[in-house]
Amino acid sequence: MALRPVSQALPAGRCPLLRASMKGPCPSPPPPAASGAAPARVTPRLGMAALAWMALCLAAACAVDRSNFKTCEQSSFCKRQRSVKPGSSPYRALLESLQFSQDSMKLQLVNEVNKVPLLLELYGLQGNMTRIKINELSPLRPRYEVPDVLVRDPPTTWLAVTGRDENSVELSLGDSGHKLILTGKPFRMDLLQGRELVLSVNPRGLLHFEHLRHRKDSFSDKVSSSVGSLWDKIKSLFYREESKESAPEGGAAEEETKPALPGDQESSEKSTKSEEVSDGPDRADEELGSWEETFKTHTDSKPNGPTSVGLDFSLPGFEHVYGIPEHADNLRLRTTEGGDPYRLYNLDVFQYELYNPMALYGSVPLLLAHNTQRTLGIFWLNAAETWVDISSNTAGKTLFGKMLDYMQGGGETPQTDVRWMSESGIIDVFLLLGPAPTDVFRQYTALTGTQALPPLFAMAYHQSRWNYNDEEDVAAVDDGFDTHDIPCDVIWLDIEHTDGKRYFTWDPNKFSQPRNMLGRLAAKRRKMVSIVDPHIKVDSGYRVHNEIRSRGFYVKTKDGSDYEGWCWPGSSGYPDFTNPEMRAWWASMFSYDQYEVGWKWGHGQGVEPWGELSPHSSWGSSIGLSLDSAVFPRWGRRTGVLPVSHCPPVPQASMENLYIWNDMNEPSVFNGPEVTMYKDALHEGSWEHRDLHNLYGFYVQMATAQGLEQRSGGLERPFVLSRAFFAGSQRYGAVWTGDNAAEWDHLKISIPMCLSLALAGISFCGADVGGFFKSPDVELLVRWYQVGAYQPFYRAHAHLDTVRREPWLFGEENKALIRAAVRQRYALLPYWYTTFYHSYRSGQPVMRPLWVEYPDDVTTFSIDDQFLIGNALLVHPVTEQGARGVQVYLPGKGEVWYDVHSHQKHHAPQTLYVPVIMSSIPAYQRGGSIVPRKERVRRSSDCMYRDPYTLYVALSPQGTAEGDLFIDDGHTYNFESKAQYLYRHFSFASNTLTARSADSKGVFESPAWIERVVILGAGKPAAVFLRQPGMADTRLDFQHEPETSVLTLRKPGVNIGADWSISLR
Repeated sequence: MALRPVSQALPAGRCPLLRASMKGPCPSPPPPAASGAAPARVTPRLGMAALAWMALCLAAACAVDRSNFKTCEQSSFCKRQRSVKPGSSPYRALLESLQFSQDSMKLQLVNEVNKVPLLLELYGLQGNMTRIKINELSPLRPRYEVPDVLVRDPPTTWLAVTGRDENSVELSLGDSGHKLILTGKPFRMDLLQGRELVLSVNPRGLLHFEHLRHRKDSFSDKVSSSVGSLWDKIKSLFYREESKESAPEGGAAEEETKPALPGDQESSEKSTKSEEVSDGPDRADEELGSWEETFKTHTDSKPNGPTSVGLDFSLPGFEHVYGIPEHADNLRLRTTEGGDPYRLYNLDVFQYELYNPMALYGSVPLLLAHNTQRTLGIFWLNAAETWVDISSNTAGKTLFGKMLDYMQGGGETPQTDVRWMSESGIIDVFLLLGPAPTDVFRQYTALTGTQALPPLFAMAYHQSRWNYNDEEDVAAVDDGFDTHDIPCDVIWLDIEHTDGKRYFTWDPNKFSQPRNMLGRLAAKRRKMVSIVDPHIKVDSGYRVHNEIRSRGFYVKTKDGSDYEGWCWPGSSGYPDFTNPEMRAWWASMFSYDQYEVGWKWGHGQGVEPWGELSPHSSWGSSIGLSLDSAVFPRWGRRTGVLPVSHCPPVPQASMENLYIWNDMNEPSVFNGPEVTMYKDALHEGSWEHRDLHNLYGFYVQMATAQGLEQRSGGLERPFVLSRAFFAGSQRYGAVWTGDNAAEWDHLKISIPMCLSLALAGISFCGADVGGFFKSPDVELLVRWYQVGAYQPFYRAHAHLDTVRREPWLFGEENKALIRAAVRQRYALLPYWYTTFYHSYRSGQPVMRPLWVEYPDDVTTFSIDDQFLIGNALLVHPVTEQGARGVQVYLPGKGEVWYDVHSHQKHHAPQTLYVPVIMSSIPAYQRGGSIVPRKERVRRSSDCMYRDPYTLYVALSPQGTAEGDLFIDDGHTYNFESKAQYLYRHFSFASNTLTARSADSKGVFESPAWIERVVILGAGKPAAVFLRQPGMADTRLDFQHEPETSVLTLRKPGVNIGADWSISLR
């Protein structure tokens, strides 16, 4: 959720203090903090008044105000980078500087305009990857290089020079068969596979690397300029005297070479450089906000001057590119010519617009290109604000035009050009050379890590709202799921559960007995998730704030004071999560003894809990009661009057079934530029926020996940939901698509948004079911439950001013529809869990576009209204209002698909019109697959742990099928640390279904057994026999449905971990 600054649109009631819009003009707002300066200290009441003022002034509109967020034209570095037009590159590779080692190459590049030397490093990496780094050869100060995202230093492979002439070098890249041709002037690199050009670097000459420099009006620059001017006058005088002496009598001095003076050549070169800089691109730098930039009322000081980097790539033969989330756009990326580039800059964007390249909450700088021959990836490892331009020589051509080109044997080869532009840092780019989609996923996750294997409950259904009012409300919602027979694993609490927006606390009036509340949920095998945001209330009576401040862990202003901005608590500090010590401290706060219930004060006392009357403040001496330090060791001995009915903060207010949600971690700063932190704020190591902005949320989620691990001694797997993310965030938990709205287009866009994230390594994605803002009509709500049931993260969530949306509040018929959708999710949990296990092991996306499994089927390349879960289930949810049917494309030449509900068989490839009613969720199982289910659905996933499995065997046209199943305890790391797991493989061939171990290293005892086997596409056998090692064959009962060719085998009764076979005779 997100409160907006004054000019950004917001529905009435966004602020919890506001329940009606204000009439008349707004009062004067709190002024925005000056760049890098902390705002003036305010009292808690004034802070809340300021927040109320902002909310009151925001009630009129209902959509994002795009003027609050920069366009490329308003971003000085993007404008400068874009002003560099395609043409001959000013950069030259100095081939004579080339240095080789066994696995790397280094040489210098020089900008022939400003003569600044750069260092190019090239590495061949194992797994068919190449790394390119470009930095200044001798920067005035170090430039930021992104840490912690790569899981390790990528292992290298050998390089070799295989050819060379006066202007180029040919390199062989390991055993992959790729070669790279490096051209000296103008600088470019071309990567080939055999004789085929795969990718080019700097082909349009758009490399633009802004070097660090002294500001021209700085004192040192003025001194240098004055000394240089004086030296020039002395030389000029010397030359005039010499010319007079050597001039012919009666004539003017003839032109001749002046004698060289000490340092004269260097001075001349410097003078030439200065002239070239003033006449070249650097002159434009001075005119385009290089040293100071103002956007609206915010001024960004830039003490390091212009530091942006940009580089272009050409992808011949490619028309389809994907990735670079997060954007509310189609799966296939559009060309950006004539508009803004795609922007990667983590921002708190309220009720975002659809189908545009605006930045949203997270950023993954990974772009994929795909055609029928190969898949490539470009991973741009830079955490600063980044823009990505995409152009294509086929953009705008109709399908007819492309066909005409083909028929006439003419037309140019399709090509996509991609240009990356970042505000600071270095160029550090990985070329992922595939060639298959699965190879690219493996390559990328080898660099940044695979999706963490979530605990099983996290894949089940979650019920959330801003906010459940109190413990009684939580109990009523919990009981409601049981009363109405709807499964649910998790209930969520938003910010109102805290004591005055102080995180790691509980409201002492509404949530005074949190352990009892958590215990009641645990008794039903349910969990709770509470929100912990990274903005900390500035309050001298708040222990968390005091500890962070005393340890120096807050982000600093450019002047060295603690940075403060406005967020939910009012004036807030922002912990510096880039500091490992800060992350370690934050992790420690999730210990069970750190959560506290705040002070509970009587009515009418006029005092805020944790405020003036806090055990940490000086009220005691004035009212005369002793608090024994033995009872309250954290605070020591205080004196004060404490009414008997009032209790001090209660520690140990957490339990094992409490998990965490990190919101607002872009970071969101209500009064900051673009609703985020000033770029000149300082982090550990004196790095500016501009260098690492997109890493902030990554580090928050990292520290939180580490805290949940630590509290269990490293045994339990954490669950952490984060709104902001970066490359590598998949290692720490789940993400969601942010503050969406109860609109059909928002339902529809959730599919390509999650698919884009999955392609970029983040598989655990979902959207708020029902939409966060506004109230959905019943049809939209039911359809959203159906879509969410087939997306990886399944949570219903809503704004506090929307009507209550618990699934049983919309009539019996709609309750039954929602219940059916949720039950479908629970029945498929074994398949979801196994698919997540595959993602954890191999990096393959859980939810994936059709082209991933069918890479040579051009029809699939632009489809983003249907998708696959793993490789066996295809889903085309209903996302159109009033739909009576959907067009489903079934891919795969010579394949078959089975409707998972009716079991009807369909031959592929074909586009199938499927009539739908309100209960319809078009889904299909792939012929040749085996999908495990648990069909005894109970109140929570943990309650189903011992329940039996049903295997759905969908036969291919050849009468074969295979599948697998992963089982462990569902919540610990024992599957890794102790090999406590079962990984089973099932195969059907020659009328025999066989079960065996797929990994003999795993050992685990499961009480579950196989209750039923359903074979789709089977004829009727005469008899069915079960065979187990060392036992006589057992005859099984069966039922055959000739209309659908479905054979059901009843009660094989074998343990899920046993080896066995079933023969149809």
